[in-house]
Amino acid sequence: MIPKVSIIIPCYNMGDFVRDALDSVLNYPHQDIVEIIIVNDGSDDNGYTKNILDNLNAPNLEVIHQENKGLGAARNKGSHIAKAPYIIPLDADNKLRHNYIDKGILILDSEPDVCMVYGNNKKLGLRNDIVNVGSLNISKLLIKNYIDACVILRKKAWKSINGYDESMPIMGYEDWDLNLRLFFKGWKFYYLDEVCFDYRVREDSMLLNSNKNRTLLVDYMFSKPELQQAKLLRDRLVILQSCEKMQKRTIIRLALKIEKLLKYIFGKQND
Repeated sequence: MIPKVSIIIPCYNMGDFVRDALDSVLNYPHQDIVEIIIVNDGSDDNGYTKNILDNLNAPNLEVIHQENKGLGAARNKGSHIAKAPYIIPLDADNKLRHNYIDKGILILDSEPDVCMVYGNNKKLGLRNDIVNVGSLNISKLLIKNYIDACVILRKKAWKSINGYDESMPIMGYEDWDLNLRLFFKGWKFYYLDEVCFDYRVREDSMLLNSNKNRTLLVDYMFSKPELQQAKLLRDRLVILQSCEKMQKRTIIRLALKIEKLLKYIFGKQND
């Protein structure tokens, strides 16, 4: 039986967490429609993660070992061999909710112009709050990526833009880059207003390092020919935001001056 969804789990030195990620999928009641692919992206923690992965066992699980090529390449590797029409990139330290699988499949089956379904997440680890992502807002997406990589992605859409960019100077924004290229390719997005997965917050996460190199990554992404229109729109939005911030600062300074003047006037009247 051909699966309906392929869960792609890239894994680099995540031996402590990958079992939780896998269990969140194996506990899903309809295993006959699920394919699980773990891609060990050259883990180099003295064989710890590799040993854990080699001892995992499930009828619908395949573990692939490759040299370290980065997160984008690991996701592409799993997606290339995925048999299902839909793909879920699940980070090895996160956990998937079952309602996400069920509803995501129904939505993509009935909405052929939708490239992905995405939803809310609940933090675990250093935080425990719920993040309500909201419907697609391209102005917001041009400024920052607010849609996590854990989406239910149509494989046809992934193919239409040649997958994740494996040449990013630093990994961490490859999902933002993917989302932008999909939007400007003409695909639609579907927001599922439910908690769809659990996102682990760690002190040493990849995203923290990416944010330190934000300027380099943003310049790289928006230099692509297919994102020329996106760059023009983003530049205008940045200018507008800068103007709004300047106006707010001016208003605050003026309010403080007025407050100071009023205190002086009333102080004089009380003398």
